[in-house]
Amino acid sequence: MEGTCCPSYTIRLKATDFYPSKEQARIYKKMQRFLDDTTSVKKFESSKQKENSCRGLLKLSGNDSITKMTALSTKESSASTCENMCNENDILHSLANIINSAVSTLFVSYTAHLPKAVVKKVTCQAKKKLVEISEDLVYTSSIAFQIAAAIRRSQSTDETIKCRESELLDLNATTIAEQLACLVKEHELPSELLIKACNGHLNFYSATKKRSSEFIDLKESMQASRGNRGNTKRICSADSNAILPQKRRKLEIRMNRSSFDQEEFALYRRYQIKVHDDKPEKVTVGSYKRFLVDTPIVFVPPVSGDNTIPPCGFGSFHQQYLIDGKLVAVGVVDVLPRCLSSKYLFWDPDFAFLSLGKYSALQEINWVKETQNHCPSLQYYYLGYYIHSCNKMRYKAAYRPSELLCPLRYQWVPFEVARPLLDRTPYVILSDSLDVKDCAMSPKLPNPVENLGPDFHDSSPMEDLSDEDEEEDEEVGFHYEDSDTGVEDESNLAATNALNVADSRAYDVGDIVLDVNGSCVKFKDIEKVFGPLERRIISKLESQLQRFVEVVGNELAGRMVYSLG
Repeated sequence: MEGTCCPSYTIRLKATDFYPSKEQARIYKKMQRFLDDTTSVKKFESSKQKENSCRGLLKLSGNDSITKMTALSTKESSASTCENMCNENDILHSLANIINSAVSTLFVSYTAHLPKAVVKKVTCQAKKKLVEISEDLVYTSSIAFQIAAAIRRSQSTDETIKCRESELLDLNATTIAEQLACLVKEHELPSELLIKACNGHLNFYSATKKRSSEFIDLKESMQASRGNRGNTKRICSADSNAILPQKRRKLEIRMNRSSFDQEEFALYRRYQIKVHDDKPEKVTVGSYKRFLVDTPIVFVPPVSGDNTIPPCGFGSFHQQYLIDGKLVAVGVVDVLPRCLSSKYLFWDPDFAFLSLGKYSALQEINWVKETQNHCPSLQYYYLGYYIHSCNKMRYKAAYRPSELLCPLRYQWVPFEVARPLLDRTPYVILSDSLDVKDCAMSPKLPNPVENLGPDFHDSSPMEDLSDEDEEEDEEVGFHYEDSDTGVEDESNLAATNALNVADSRAYDVGDIVLDVNGSCVKFKDIEKVFGPLERRIISKLESQLQRFVEVVGNELAGRMVYSLG
């Protein structure tokens, strides 16, 4: 692993310890806004792009930039006003056409010329003048009065009237308005409007405002009846899901066992080609099956009453995300006794604005939390591999508090501890920093001097130090480079390779890892962890490490742990 340019570390998260960041909370809100919104996907996406472009303008600086931004804001405001007016006119024109169609149906045999409908918007001033007008009223038409007047004029000339319904023999504005309202209801009205005949007028109400006002009225009545503000808040929050209007879009998440599905493959193929620029001829059914369908994990079905197995069982699964029945994303996961492991996710490029990759991770974390009620052993969420130098993988560490697996000792290390180390070098033995930190924080850890004892040099498999060596060591002191290894007899010098001796003396023994009472610490950090030690002990230990390097070589010495007890 240390030989690769981009070392990959296994990353996991304990689901119950997870706390979402502000950005992750915004991902949830963005999805909720999309589900509640009534506009099309393209309109929603374009509105988000406009919002992002407006945010980008805030990065401009200087008076000239501010002037440009002000002019652009004025221009956009004018354009927005024109757009709203155009939409308003379209709605009025559409409603007038629907009413005219209903009039033609109602008076199918009427030969005289009937007036065309005109729909007007109800202004705020008109609502204030007439208290009985509902706040939900948006548009109105008085076509029924005009038709009644036209019929009366034709009756004065003894013109016969043939109507489709016998109820229209009593021709007055109220009756005509009620009949027209019934016919208009058969048409699909724009902008969530509701029609109602009122005293001869055709009134159009906003369905959204009506539902909101009904909810507010009901909430106020509950508050008045309870009289207890705290209790009312709890009741309203508990019942709000049943009272609020239904969402315009429905999100459904299905957990299916891993198997080939043609719809999933079509989505995967589109995702790979459009997002990852894969060549179409490379994205085949066979490669897809090998990558995401075939699995070595044996499926374990759930057992009724057994809380050691989750309701879906153990095995490989495909989590399907559907919006109004349309497949928009698929998460490939493994459900194991202790964790949910996320393997891959592919999504519809048309829904890229929803950040489905980040949203699915949040959903999978919630799945682990909920499944713990049925299977307590299932606690962790694995996000696959983490490469610190890859910007596209940095988002994995944003799900906190996460842990990375040490590639040497297979110990889990908090990401906050590992991050500064990975910033300096791609490959790190993560558990080294963890052991040093634990040793520093543990006051009960025995001092290594107790293990070494007065005859510390005798415990080494190397040669014993002579008295001359001890005196020389005391003069030289504690250092890491170019340290003297002591005087050896001529027989040993002849038996030792001169090159290895020179290399070992140049080697920085301070980086050698020591095993002290089961704790790993580098030689140069031993006094930082255990406190000041006698110079004699340090010198002897340094001499032994130099001889250790002579025996095993520089490369192997850097990969081994030197045990002291």
